Amino acid sequence: MKTSWRSASLVASAAAVLALTTACGQDGGAAAGGSQNVGATAAPGDVGDLGTGAGDGVGTGAGAGQASASAPEPAGKLSVSANADFGELVTDGAGRTLYRFDADTAEPPKTTCENDCASTWPPVAADDAIAGEGIDKDLLGEVTRPDGTKQLTIGGWPAYRYAKDTAPGDVKGQGVGKKWYALAADGKKAKAEPAAGLSTRNDPKLGEIVVDKNGMTVYRFMKDEAWPKPVSACTGACLEKWPVVAPVEANDTKGVEKKGLMSFTRPDGAAQQTIDCWPIYTFAGDKKAGDTNGQGVGGTWYAVKPDGKPVGAPKK
Repeated sequence: MKTSWRSASLVASAAAVLALTTACGQDGGAAAGGSQNVGATAAPGDVGDLGTGAGDGVGTGAGAGQASASAPEPAGKLSVSANADFGELVTDGAGRTLYRFDADTAEPPKTTCENDCASTWPPVAADDAIAGEGIDKDLLGEVTRPDGTKQLTIGGWPAYRYAKDTAPGDVKGQGVGKKWYALAADGKKAKAEPAAGLSTRNDPKLGEIVVDKNGMTVYRFMKDEAWPKPVSACTGACLEKWPVVAPVEANDTKGVEKKGLMSFTRPDGAAQQTIDCWPIYTFAGDKKAGDTNGQGVGGTWYAVKPDGKPVGAPKK
């Protein structure tokens, strides 16, 4: 602790000088690594290094002799959240997405985002981080920032939040400046797996139904035949409204029964996929994933269950 003296002048009938003694320059202290954090602690990053990342990832990071914009914010209990666009990613105790910065390093851990950069991408504190479900505590560690505070690392990568993520589940920082990416549980960049050629989803009205790789609802035509071989009764102009589903490999499906999962050649030479040997289609009137506008059309078109049966079709 340093002690300094300052003078204050008081205006009165006579001038008097009163010496006041106060304490100043007292450090808040660097946050100590908590028992939940495991991994190597790297030496402080060189403050003279420049790292892109200010603003939306296009400015400079640390300037020599300057302190970080703010101390790291606590992480809380970390968990893995699923995102339709970016796959599984790490979120903090408040549900906010955590990110990594390409200008940093993981071996050894080093942070290069400071000052204005750290205002836009606040570092995550290491001292209270807890490994929740889906998080390997052995991959959690810390790195000492140039200001002496401890920043959480995941798989060696320093972890940050994004100031423009204002609600739990926001992932607005993904890909910013082609340098910022959501963190996966292993420290790598979060990346969604390609959708299966055929899979299922739970529709609030129809229950579990089959969808194609784009999430579009799949339908059956009740005038088609399945036995002894698939036959499509939808031809000519019908195909403009009901495009056929192209063949899909059996190992490129998820949740769809494999029995009768095959393709056949139509009279026009095109190949069409079947489920339980029944030809399947999509509907031109469905404009986005999740639409079921083709359900019940003409009393002959119905969404398809995972076993190939039509949803809601009248019993014969």
